[in-house]
Amino acid sequence: MQTQGEASNSLERNIELSVSREKVEAEVGQRLKRLAPKIKVQGFRPGKVPMKIVTQQYGHQVEHEVLGELLQQQFGESIRQANYRVAGIPNFESINSETDNSDYAFRATFEIYPDIELGDLNSFTINKPVLQIGDAEIQKTLNILRKQRTSYKPASRPAQTGDRVNINYQGSLEGQSFAGGQADDYSVILGNGHLLEDFEKSILGMNTEEEKTFDMTFPEDYSGKEVAGKKVTFTIKLNKVEAPELPEVNSEFAKSLGIEDGDVEKMQAEIKANLQREVTQRIRVKLKEQVMQSLLDKIPVEVPKILIQQEIDRLIEEVQNTRTARGFPKSSNLQRDSFLENAERRVKLGLILSKLIETNELGVKPEQVKDFINEHAQSYENPEQVVKWHYASPERLKEIEPLVLEENAVSWILDQARIVDQSITFDELMGYSHAANI
Repeated sequence: MQTQGEASNSLERNIELSVSREKVEAEVGQRLKRLAPKIKVQGFRPGKVPMKIVTQQYGHQVEHEVLGELLQQQFGESIRQANYRVAGIPNFESINSETDNSDYAFRATFEIYPDIELGDLNSFTINKPVLQIGDAEIQKTLNILRKQRTSYKPASRPAQTGDRVNINYQGSLEGQSFAGGQADDYSVILGNGHLLEDFEKSILGMNTEEEKTFDMTFPEDYSGKEVAGKKVTFTIKLNKVEAPELPEVNSEFAKSLGIEDGDVEKMQAEIKANLQREVTQRIRVKLKEQVMQSLLDKIPVEVPKILIQQEIDRLIEEVQNTRTARGFPKSSNLQRDSFLENAERRVKLGLILSKLIETNELGVKPEQVKDFINEHAQSYENPEQVVKWHYASPERLKEIEPLVLEENAVSWILDQARIVDQSITFDELMGYSHAANI
């Protein structure tokens, strides 16, 4: 028996369910009889515990189990008849009065998955970044690799940007020291952004063993509240100045990058291959980002609230697991509302992609999983070991399938969409932070 009730949103459904009290009581009696020989009660031999005692101790628990099972069966039959696809877990509420001895009556409240209309995906326009790797990009990457291997040697000149300096400093606020305002034997590279601008400017031009006293004002938003926005006095002593020295691009440098025979040309060829792999991957990411945004923009979807809440739970769990992995305690101050927008976006995309994959039969093939793993493995030092590691566990292979499904969906949309080639610079593709280290 079912009836449709009022809903609070277009995806919510309410149905009333009835479970025969007589049927519940009969099943409870049968289960208690089967349970009785196994029960041990002090003062009675095994299998001789009176049914009255068995019922008193276990009747309520067994009744709860039987009612739950029959209710789930009734609910399953009802949603199949109504052709509902239930999202999340339904909420069952008893609508019997305490003195009512008729059949058990419940109201089930739940949400259903939305009907999604994909529409015309040929109308998508996707800008494809285009970049050719040449000598300039290889040289730029070599400069980055050289800078990462910078060594420092003592300098007898004044300190300048790029130098590594060692200092003692003492700060005072209205004649009193403050937390974090003093240190001895402190080394820092000038120009790497670790120091406040006014503090660093005072070091530039100083000579070894020189001392200097100066005033500076901390920013209003400085993390140290005691001195934020206030004027303080610092005394600095410069202990040491070391100038940066970049390694030469030679056989030894090539060996440091893993080229065993030190062949510089082979090193450059490998750099080019790695760059091409990274460029290909970044272009793929940018295409995927555009595809996903186009799906969100073009296909309206109402999202079940229960799925959003479940996704928020997953996002919070990810944050907590990341904190634990980094050695930090789990946070008790995570606000669910701060995850809402991201959760809704992820659920919407998941529903759209599922519909797209189902409609166009974009299932995963074993060779696609193999190709995905092989490509992923190329970024590691021993690709063969990475491939073997994945194939050693069915669970690991299963984890790859959703990623391949997503790739299938993106590739299918790109085949339908209008692709416009768009030239892009190396720095733009790699991102400002990558270029800033050059």
